[in-house]
Amino acid sequence: MTDETILSLLQATPGWAAQADRAGLDDTGVAQILDEARKLAEAVLDPLAGVADAEHCRIESGRVKTPAGYPETYRRFGADGWICADLDPDFGGMGLPLALHVAASLPFEGAAMPFMMALGSSRAGAHLLAELAPDLRDVWCPRLAAGDWAVTICISEPDAGSDVGRIRTKAVKDGGTWRLSGTKCWISFGDHDMTDRIGHLALARTGTPEEGTRGLSLFLVPNITDDGADNGIRVERIEEKLGLHGSPTCVMRFEDSLGTMIGAPGRGLAQLFTMIELMRLQVGGQGAGIILRCAALARAYAEDRKQGGSPKSPPVPIISHPDVQRQLLAIDAQAAVTTALMFEAAVAVEEGRTDAGMQAYAAFLLPLAKTFCGEGAQEATSATIQVLGGAGYTREWSAERLFRDARICTIYEGTTGMQGQDFLFRRLLKDQGAGLKALGDRMRGELGEGPGIDLLAQFEALSERLAKASASAQLAAADGYLRAGWAAVSACLAQRVAGLGGERAAAADYWLALAPARFGMAEAQVTYALAKG
Repeated sequence: MTDETILSLLQATPGWAAQADRAGLDDTGVAQILDEARKLAEAVLDPLAGVADAEHCRIESGRVKTPAGYPETYRRFGADGWICADLDPDFGGMGLPLALHVAASLPFEGAAMPFMMALGSSRAGAHLLAELAPDLRDVWCPRLAAGDWAVTICISEPDAGSDVGRIRTKAVKDGGTWRLSGTKCWISFGDHDMTDRIGHLALARTGTPEEGTRGLSLFLVPNITDDGADNGIRVERIEEKLGLHGSPTCVMRFEDSLGTMIGAPGRGLAQLFTMIELMRLQVGGQGAGIILRCAALARAYAEDRKQGGSPKSPPVPIISHPDVQRQLLAIDAQAAVTTALMFEAAVAVEEGRTDAGMQAYAAFLLPLAKTFCGEGAQEATSATIQVLGGAGYTREWSAERLFRDARICTIYEGTTGMQGQDFLFRRLLKDQGAGLKALGDRMRGELGEGPGIDLLAQFEALSERLAKASASAQLAAADGYLRAGWAAVSACLAQRVAGLGGERAAAADYWLALAPARFGMAEAQVTYALAKG
């Protein structure tokens, strides 16, 4: 998928034009930004990713050492403004619209997703500090944007993963400061050698264990104090993983570490929402970026690899074979709808900052973006290996690395099961269908009628059925409901893409041809759960 196609998908997203106008951007400027991002991905991140996958990260003298080239590349991204491109200029950013930041990040994620994880948490942390920490933001945000400092998100613990209310890390008041003690796990880039200072945005217990999540507060805990002293934060180990070899996943121990509370006590999980929202959107971008990379890789290989044809003639490029064409079309369709979803979600998140209806719509879309861009990446990497055949299974090609890296997308930042429960219990039931109503109004106003609108009507009917079910049946049906939502939303997005014409229309038509079956499978899951419930 070319820069022009990505730009056309962005331009086709309702609300984007107004956001671009407010930022003073025209089509030429946007195209230039996308072109520079693609060039940087090809020239710098592509070779870096292969090196990182081979070298891994390691602990030396108690600190994490990253693969060769990481520190220089991180600082380059900061110096060139890519880390916090959508952050307010007052805090060191460029003030780009969120959707443009997402669009520019797609080639970065497709080229070197493990490296980009460090940038993603620093960017999300900068947004959180800018919004909630007036006493810290003037110091921290510009340095995060410049790539001088970094931020992590520290939530999970050995006995508290998705069950956040069981966090044990304790924060104790010490005069006018707080001291944190406890262990955190699954911390991406919990330590590294890319920046001078690392701040940990950590959830810790200031209330009693019986208070659950209401007893948690949020703290910024730097690895070194303001006067340069060690702050009692240790790396216990780096996890050995299926993929993401270029991203150190750390177990961290805090020992009376000085921290600054962010926001109100007992409101830590709610205060983290800004960061979690952006990081879940980033996971969606990781998946969509990998799918785009796969579409390009599979097509380039199919055009070059020669096999088959008449034995009396030279072999032909495998792209001439109908079954290979089918496989490429399926990857292209996945790329088109997930990219369109990312732009739809990003535009909605930005509009939702001032519009309650769009805020509900954004919250409705985020579980879909996080889940199905991730699942799409798994499908696309597997399909790309299939197109490449035996070559795809070797390390000569990046397909096998992408396959290993993509698997994490449906696990971290909330597993698929957690996303299904969020989608059903919060977005349908707690929000009383506000996001679903916004979807219906938006898509019917744009598309009028068509296959996407037909599936949307079926999804609305399914939502009414499920809202009346017992709680146990709803729990069992949550995954099916999430998949039904994706079938309906993706069909609407495919209908939008089909209207753009050209090769994009062929890919969208393929997606739409399978949409009723996709919805039927999801509806069957829900029906089964309701019958058993």
